[in-house]
Amino acid sequence: MGQFTHADLEIASAYDAYIDGERTPPAGGDYSDLIDPASEEPFTRVASCTEADVYDAVRAARRAFAEWRETPPDERGRRVYEMGRIIREHVDELAALESLDQGKPLSQARSDVESAARYFEYYAGFTDKLEGKSIPLGSDTLDFTIREPYGVSAQITPWNFPGNLFARGTAPALVAGNAVVVKPAPNTPLSTLRLTELCAQVGVPDGLVNVVPGGGETGAALTGHKDVDTITFTGSVPTGQAIMRSAADSITPVTLELGGKNPAIVFPDADLEATTETISTAIFTNAGQVCSAADRALVHESVYDEFVERIVDLAADYELAPGAEDADMGPLASEEQFEKVTSYVDLGQREGATLAAGGGTPDRPGYFVEPTVFADVEPGMRIEQEEIFGPVLCVVPFADETEALEIANGVDYGLVSGVFTGDVSRAGRLARRLEAGNVYVNDWFVDTQQTPFGGYKRSGIGREKGLEALESYVQTKNVAIALEDGGGNLPGA
Repeated sequence: MGQFTHADLEIASAYDAYIDGERTPPAGGDYSDLIDPASEEPFTRVASCTEADVYDAVRAARRAFAEWRETPPDERGRRVYEMGRIIREHVDELAALESLDQGKPLSQARSDVESAARYFEYYAGFTDKLEGKSIPLGSDTLDFTIREPYGVSAQITPWNFPGNLFARGTAPALVAGNAVVVKPAPNTPLSTLRLTELCAQVGVPDGLVNVVPGGGETGAALTGHKDVDTITFTGSVPTGQAIMRSAADSITPVTLELGGKNPAIVFPDADLEATTETISTAIFTNAGQVCSAADRALVHESVYDEFVERIVDLAADYELAPGAEDADMGPLASEEQFEKVTSYVDLGQREGATLAAGGGTPDRPGYFVEPTVFADVEPGMRIEQEEIFGPVLCVVPFADETEALEIANGVDYGLVSGVFTGDVSRAGRLARRLEAGNVYVNDWFVDTQQTPFGGYKRSGIGREKGLEALESYVQTKNVAIALEDGGGNLPGA
């Protein structure tokens, strides 16, 4: 049997919201076009949800939460595990759907969907292990803690890994006993809508997972809703700041993953062939639209020229094509992102960096930008400081370990960093001093569902993935029971 492709999909003429277990037309009747980034042509429409739709979704989630939190933990775990199973059964369909509306190659989309299934499988085992603890206060008092769900979790997901990040937030939220309202990015909602329908097929209660497609106004209505109890957002710093301001009014806790400008530090004793292969994958996968991409290669001056030569050769070998053709790299996800990336390519040249590879836009339909390498990049250039979120690598020379650390930490972000060296002591020293939530050594993208992920500085607040993600979805209650007559304790004792 051949590979499932875009042509095998049955695309509806329009897609509604998913609220309280049903496909629900938007209250305002408005729909927006979805654009195929490989052709620049609209291929369907999706609901543009209003505040009224958001309120309906939150109300449904609140009702479902009351039932779900009382469901025995082992039963919740079985339901969540079944979500992973049914995702695996539909992996080809989901991969083709995501490749179509996001643009990525089919094989990359398939990997993303398999990872989404793994999130549900991984977290399912923790439903009956969210234990409290006893606190010894003496023989006259029994004191213990209970870990309880918040209630309604708002999930604002981005367009670069829509299905995968739906699972990354929804799985731990459900395991902890919460209900979920998801607002996917307006240009990539299809895999999220289909995943939600599949969840319903394995017995997830109506209203437990709701999806309200739309833009910024939809997101603002959701994050500002008084009955939303916790917010998880992945996206840009300005939007994250707006969400924090909105959440402050109701004192709603937030988890924010806001991107990065991630350094890969290359020392002379690194295996240069393997290192350049790794860094090329780390910057050009998904057309560079990855928050943890290796945006900056900081390379020791003694191997700088050789590194640039090798990475330029690798960039030149990349094949660009629509996602359905499963080439090395697809288009950028939208016209807006295409214009942003190409403007940074122009900026880099104006700033005086050397365009060593790529930078062009193929003469064909679609939002394609060639894999791009800038050499002779100086610390402080905007292309070295700002997140481009495209297939653009900035290569910066350094003289010694001290300078490498100074450059690596000299940006506003702190999501991930990488160190390439044969010296384990050096790797350990740098790992402790790099201002980043994740540090890779001699590899990249080695975090999994099991490892905590999140940033320092403007890269965010809180952690997703791993056991630490559950802390965003449970709150601790302390219970103190007097076993003898109260002793008239005073506050602050």
